Amino acid sequence: MESIKKIIVSIQFNKSEMELGELVIGGRDIYFKYFTDFIAKGIEISPLKLKLQKDIFKADARPFDGLHGVFADSLPDGWGTLLLDRALTAKGIDISKINMLDRLAFVGSNGAGALIYKPEIDQERHKELKFELDDIAIASHQILTGTYTEILDELYLLGGSSGGARPKILVGYNPKTEHIIANEKVLPIGYEHWLIKFPSSFDRPDIAHIEYAYYQMAIDAGIEMSECKLFKGKSGQAYFGTKRFDRIGNNRLHMHSAAGIMHDNFRLSNLDYGNVMDCAFRLERDVRAYEKILRLAAFNVFAHNRDDHSKNISFLMDENGIWKVAPAYDLTFSSSSHGMHSTMVNGESAKPSKLHLLELANYFKIKNASSIIDHVQSVIYDWKVYANQCHVSNDSKNRIEKVIGKN
Repeated sequence: MESIKKIIVSIQFNKSEMELGELVIGGRDIYFKYFTDFIAKGIEISPLKLKLQKDIFKADARPFDGLHGVFADSLPDGWGTLLLDRALTAKGIDISKINMLDRLAFVGSNGAGALIYKPEIDQERHKELKFELDDIAIASHQILTGTYTEILDELYLLGGSSGGARPKILVGYNPKTEHIIANEKVLPIGYEHWLIKFPSSFDRPDIAHIEYAYYQMAIDAGIEMSECKLFKGKSGQAYFGTKRFDRIGNNRLHMHSAAGIMHDNFRLSNLDYGNVMDCAFRLERDVRAYEKILRLAAFNVFAHNRDDHSKNISFLMDENGIWKVAPAYDLTFSSSSHGMHSTMVNGESAKPSKLHLLELANYFKIKNASSIIDHVQSVIYDWKVYANQCHVSNDSKNRIEKVIGKN
């Protein structure tokens, strides 16, 4: 395939689509320029690193391979990238010759958030894809272990634009009939945009139940999350699903991760929750943004969610340019590759404690910090209650209790 040299970027909140600028490759660099008509609208898609002005912008090569973070956020993470690369290789395409604009073109109009990229390399999409959750789980395992799967194309169409490292698919779900269909940009009446996860080779067999218990704890701890539920395969195996918060019906919200908006290399990050608090306040322009991030930080500390990197925290913007902290996601018992929290708490990542949380809160003058932290901790102390309600295995329940019971 011939490499793409220019991409038109649009944003679509509802049925109408606005072209906002263009990306162009020049040598080894990627340049971006806003269109004058879009500048006049006054909508900031990335207010920290891509100001709304007439300049020609060039991002550094790192951390996003020459892209600005707002566009890098449209690209799939580990799982989606793996699927795309396998699908292209199977078609005889040399992935070493695929550039970043090519990858955005493969995302096209199917990415998270509200950004759209043209020309779009349209993968043949079938509205009547037939799939069963257990089959997807088996095929996902085959992909992860490097073995062949006959439904590679179906997997890519279902999950090729999704983020995160764990296998997942994007679907339409009807809560009244409990019917699941393949994901489409415009879903039939009665269907909602959902995401369903599948276990990785490193996950415990009851990972879906564990994450569902963490969802219940987070809600009771006062953390906003999108609706979640357990989906069942024909075998009875449970799979964790969550309603997409970047979709309201068939309308879209612009989504920007903390990594993307601050240009943080989430794999080698020195980010602190203080940085996230500052970013949240600058976007929301409300001191309550500090409290949202403090509550999330406390939950991750006490519940041992150490995979709390900056791609796992996001912000949303509506069609009026109003920003807010996105609902929390990917909250579960986890350890990072280096054994520490991916995001520091007042400079501490190995063993952050209530003291570090209070010091962080004191810096931002959060008056009710102690009560917020105590409330979150009291909920997590009831881990076994949530584990029993969500049918977590005794082995997982006790293993997790040994760790979070010490906080």
